[in-house]
Amino acid sequence: MLAVALALWHGPARAEITEVIARVKPSVVIVGTWRASDSPRFRMRGTGFVVGDGNLAVTAAHVVAGPLDGASDNPSELSVMLPVRAAGADFKRRRAVVLEVDLLHDLALLRFEGDAAPPLSIRDSVLVREGQSVAFMGFPIGGMLGFSAVTHRGMISSITQSVLPAQTARLLNEAVVRGLRTGAFDLFQLDATAYPGNSGSPLFDPVQGDLLGVLSMALIKGTRESALSQPSGISYAIPSRFVAELIERARGK
Repeated sequence: MLAVALALWHGPARAEITEVIARVKPSVVIVGTWRASDSPRFRMRGTGFVVGDGNLAVTAAHVVAGPLDGASDNPSELSVMLPVRAAGADFKRRRAVVLEVDLLHDLALLRFEGDAAPPLSIRDSVLVREGQSVAFMGFPIGGMLGFSAVTHRGMISSITQSVLPAQTARLLNEAVVRGLRTGAFDLFQLDATAYPGNSGSPLFDPVQGDLLGVLSMALIKGTRESALSQPSGISYAIPSRFVAELIERARGK
């Protein structure tokens, strides 16, 4: 009887997360650059997700920072790779442009061409509480494991007042994190491991699928390489209210 009761108790939770993952996955995109003469032609920079009218995507600002690769007469194209369900293809490339950037909160809003994709619903992050269960989806470690969206689960371990450092690198060591404690805006600290490639991943409610934040950086020990060999299990996300503000600012222009 106990085994049956446990099975019944756990069943709905598993069903909910599987349904939510299936609903969120079509909205999660790869952000990178494309050039016909490159090998490979597409080079990933990070993760993003669809919002708004279905032709907008949000990612971390440092993902699209800096010049595009290539000479001035043959530059790479900023692109997003949208998941598709078609024989012989997993993703479809769409050219993109940067509409708006929020450097303070490490956010960027892109517009991509072509048909609209399903957008994520944005929840007011003011309602998020410490201890709340969360999930995030993205493309960890770039294309080393193939371009397959991966979901991680965790919880909001702390809501801390922080500011982001000026450097574009978002893999932090302990010394830098100590400097974040006197910051000016809320930052979600997660008890979950994020890897290179997860920057720009959507943080979402594992029950409803609503957007709660954007993965921005991971706490590491020592070097960047140790993010793979010795992950700390601590990551940070920018609350979703700053995403909503970014979209509204772009609409006002």
